Amino acid sequence: MAKLREILALNMKEKRRILGISQAKLAEKADTSTQYVAMIELEKKFPSPEMLERLAAALEIESPELFSMPPSPAGTLKKLHVAVLTDIEEAAVTAVEQAVKGAVRGVIAEYLKKLEKED
Repeated sequence: MAKLREILALNMKEKRRILGISQAKLAEKADTSTQYVAMIELEKKFPSPEMLERLAAALEIESPELFSMPPSPAGTLKKLHVAVLTDIEEAAVTAVEQAVKGAVRGVIAEYLKKLEKED
């Protein structure tokens, strides 16, 4: 089971990576020192509630997200499967709709030609 400090450190690093910011930039945005941010990410220090709020704001997230557990690989894989199947379904429905429209247009065109010949 992951410890609270470990979860916080991992989430801070991941959010910084996503934003493309350094520890120094995070420290500047949170109005603290780079050394303090580094110590949190090394699990040597634990921030106060006020500092947690500032760090979350600097990372553009809600403070509870600092402590959220990353999804399991199985959960991520399931989400990927659902997304792929949804995309396949949408593509299949579009293809069938286009095929049906084309077939209906062909039948109508043939019927209209037949009507014109009868006149």
